[in-house]
Amino acid sequence: MPLIATDALTMRFGSITAVDTLTLDVEPGVVGLVGANGAGKSTLIKILLGLLPATEGRAEVLGLDVRDAGEAIRERVGYMPEHDCLPADTTATEFVVHMARMSGLPATAARERTADVLRHVGLYEERYRSIGGYSTGMRQRVKLAQALVHDPQLVLLDEPTNGLDPAGRDEMLGLIRRVGSDFGISVLVTSHLLGELERICDHVVVVDGGRLLRSSSTADVTAVSGVLVVEVDDRAGDVARLLREGGLDVRPAGRLLEVVLDGEGTFDAVRDAVAGLGLGLVRMERRRHRMAELFEAPREEAHHVDVP
Repeated sequence: MPLIATDALTMRFGSITAVDTLTLDVEPGVVGLVGANGAGKSTLIKILLGLLPATEGRAEVLGLDVRDAGEAIRERVGYMPEHDCLPADTTATEFVVHMARMSGLPATAARERTADVLRHVGLYEERYRSIGGYSTGMRQRVKLAQALVHDPQLVLLDEPTNGLDPAGRDEMLGLIRRVGSDFGISVLVTSHLLGELERICDHVVVVDGGRLLRSSSTADVTAVSGVLVVEVDDRAGDVARLLREGGLDVRPAGRLLEVVLDGEGTFDAVRDAVAGLGLGLVRMERRRHRMAELFEAPREEAHHVDVP
């Protein structure tokens, strides 16, 4: 049984369609939901939590219908909202314990679980400080802790790296990956930053304008392509000219050249061109597909694909 299943799910706000006939099955693992701001990611999460009734279609989370089982879903699912919503005059311990009690944990278990999750997110030493004195990164960690404190089967993380600097993003992504790998909790994480999801997710779901554009494993998305990346220490334009004269398709890509592979002889042709010009070959390797290319597919190709 999939963790999440939707069938022709649609959400309209007046003339605006935020989710458009979305049909999707999501299996356990760390799954990335990627799309530009306004693509319908946050709206979808609220529907899945039973917080927002869909206009049309159906959705189930952990086998429960979102239309009439929202409370039961929220008991089993953790949620980290995108926007800051933390009480400034409360300590991290007080807040996370409160959220644990709200999820149904007894007082003693709530305190024990709170200590565990605050240690996991790196806030154990700061757990008795008021949240109002926390940095943005620390506040994001509190939000992650409260999503995990009741030991959910699934966590929904909405833009968890929002507002973080590069170091903070790296730390948050590492924590999210550990949620899946060390604790065995499935994760659906949204982001508009493709590179982040490529680093931590097993599967990727791409939405555009509320419609499903693609759904596949990260390995499939980033598999090696039929393009050879070539970097030389100088005169890349001259190398490109020689390769084109030899019948190869060559495209400049900044300091690099992208050469469309035409059999194994392509490698020899690049080597000979570089050597003939007396240049140094810095690197020559098969390029991997970039996740950004997902958005280059025509909209009419959008279709329903199960996440394996």
